[in-house]
Amino acid sequence: MSGSADRADLDRRLNEYGVVPVIVLSDPAQAEPLGEALLAGGLPVAEITFRSDAALEGIRTMAKTYPQMLLGAGTVLSVDQAKAAADAGARFIVTPGFNTGVVDHCIDAGLPVYPGISGTGEIELAISRGLEVVKFFPAEALGGVAMLKALSGPYRSLRFMPTGGISLANLHDYLSLPQVLACGGSWLVSSDALAAGDYAKIVSTVRTTLLEIYGCLVSDVGVEVRTRYPRRTKAYLEREEVGTRDTDAGITIAATDVVLRG
Repeated sequence: MSGSADRADLDRRLNEYGVVPVIVLSDPAQAEPLGEALLAGGLPVAEITFRSDAALEGIRTMAKTYPQMLLGAGTVLSVDQAKAAADAGARFIVTPGFNTGVVDHCIDAGLPVYPGISGTGEIELAISRGLEVVKFFPAEALGGVAMLKALSGPYRSLRFMPTGGISLANLHDYLSLPQVLACGGSWLVSSDALAAGDYAKIVSTVRTTLLEIYGCLVSDVGVEVRTRYPRRTKAYLEREEVGTRDTDAGITIAATDVVLRG
């Protein structure tokens, strides 16, 4: 991906998904069944972090096996890692802090980057480079929703991807903020489930999360509906090839005539 139009499309897709699984692989062999589990759950996005030696090969495997996945590399600490991740198939880069070398390389290469920020100094650096979305990390430790609201006062044009300490228990506290693009979360793919090879549990966790966000879930047993975010729900249904139409009452699923109301 390259150029502002591609970055805008990436931002749009991440916003529609609402969440990004933040993943630490212990073995590259986990990448293929994990990608299958995420897709089965209905979430075609993943951030594989360089917190283990399995990251690069895992990115390469998942990108090759599931080209439909929106795949990113996280915990990128150097330009060499950013280059290697992109060569392996990563379509965006996420950093834990504002590493000017990594950020500038990604901008020059046309590679979307979401640098981590923890305060106003790093935000100023991001704005000076024309960035419109940054990672807010570690979110809960830095004051969570209250801190985001405070930062959004002077920096009204900036949007955030909070990560760190987010779970189903506080997910809506973040997603309800208009300045939040999406939330990163490790609960979607737990290390315990990966270690045990329990991909069915990952599918279940993803589906539970999506039901909480979209208010509906498309699966082989039908459509279950409950929504707080009608726009995200409509985008999700369309990705699952479920016909929808706009009505004064909300969004109607054409196939089942179910009305979604926010």
